[in-house]
Amino acid sequence: MATDPQALLRLLQLASPALPVGAFSYSEGLETLIQRQVLQTPDQIYHWLEQELCYGAVRLEAAVMLRGYQALQVHQLERLDYWNAWLSALRETAELRQQSWQMGRALVRTLEALHPDIAPWVTAVAGPCHFAIAFAMAAVRWQIDAEDAMLGYLQSWASNLVNAAIRLVPLGQTVGQRLLLDLSPTLAQVAAAIPTLADDQLVVSGWGPSLASMTHETLYSRLFRS
Repeated sequence: MATDPQALLRLLQLASPALPVGAFSYSEGLETLIQRQVLQTPDQIYHWLEQELCYGAVRLEAAVMLRGYQALQVHQLERLDYWNAWLSALRETAELRQQSWQMGRALVRTLEALHPDIAPWVTAVAGPCHFAIAFAMAAVRWQIDAEDAMLGYLQSWASNLVNAAIRLVPLGQTVGQRLLLDLSPTLAQVAAAIPTLADDQLVVSGWGPSLASMTHETLYSRLFRS
């Protein structure tokens, strides 16, 4: 069945690099790994991105985005707040937490300006709103299918980090597009698997990127904020 054209256009807008949330300014530890010459080739970048999608924190962010989406659909705003707080506890470094909060705050400001009626959703979140939760608000408000929203969330993450790698390694633009094409099967597989995860299966194995993120602030020079 074809996706509704209006919903597809809204999804493209939500996952677009033009979305004013500042995603381009974050590398999530990738800058540290490239400066330390742990990642230097397209194959190494691809492997890192693939492992992060399959086992890293972005998989859990997408799972929380889905739970936030489901909570909004049935008006369980206390669950929205619960999962937002859960994400705050999950974030293992200060830079990653600030990234998620800052991107979430920027998206919430945009949504509030476009749709003042979402105010009860925003008010229900007691702490700073994470990007995944704000993304769920946008997806529900714009009537984007949950599975499409989840795939868009993952694709947006991959695109941002590929663009970071293009600047840091550096890679050519064509190589970056090849990386995204090669990641397509993994993106689809991860998006299909996430809805099957029970709450007690939301675990992450990402100590390497976590350590890279922790030491990012001590780099001599930085292009990115995480």
